[in-house]
Amino acid sequence: MAGHSKWANIKHRKAATDAKRGKIFTRLIKELAVAARLGGSDRTANPRLRLAIDKAFDNNMPKDTVERAIKRGSGEVDGAVYEEVRYEGYGVSGAAVMVDCLTDNRARTVADVRHAFTKYGGNLGTDGSVAFLFKHCGQLLLAPGTDEEQVMDIVVELGAEDITVLKDGSVEVLTKPYDFQVIKNELLKLGVEIGFGDVIHKPNTENIFLGDEAEKMQKLLDALESLDDVQEVYTTALINSGD
Repeated sequence: MAGHSKWANIKHRKAATDAKRGKIFTRLIKELAVAARLGGSDRTANPRLRLAIDKAFDNNMPKDTVERAIKRGSGEVDGAVYEEVRYEGYGVSGAAVMVDCLTDNRARTVADVRHAFTKYGGNLGTDGSVAFLFKHCGQLLLAPGTDEEQVMDIVVELGAEDITVLKDGSVEVLTKPYDFQVIKNELLKLGVEIGFGDVIHKPNTENIFLGDEAEKMQKLLDALESLDDVQEVYTTALINSGD
């Protein structure tokens, strides 16, 4: 769409996420605990834990908080036991929505997620109903004007899966999930501005939402993201922030 900027949209989303810093810590602590419980506390042999630790430090989490979460997950200290659960559904105009949760009470979590869908014009689907519409990968969005050739020389050698110059001039780099942090660190060494970087479930296709539909869809996404048990929310809806 003319005038639509992926870079501006991502920056807007990042600002909104940064405003919820306290909740980010809670989510990271849960992820550290679950990663340690499922794969062990040895970060060199547990790529999921290594990624969680990198993300925690990127968000300025204190080292002792990280270590306590790992010990809780590995059973060295007592604490709640969380399990992974995913809910899939549809939002405004049939946009796909996938909600990843870590919970110690499935009944509570599904009730909260279903209520959010129902209240804001969506509906909860069945397992597998939309997951096939997303790809698990690392995503880095680099600022418009980034030297594409310089970036390509670095990231291709490190195993990046794809690099694309978007219509607004920003550069998108896709990686395998556990190659993400290495590639991100190398780009930072080059002084490249990274507007967004994370391991995500990227929609295979996106639908741009504007006006009233965008507002309604954003309310649903905000309601889901505000739930204590929700870790991440992914959608095929691309909401134009108006920037």
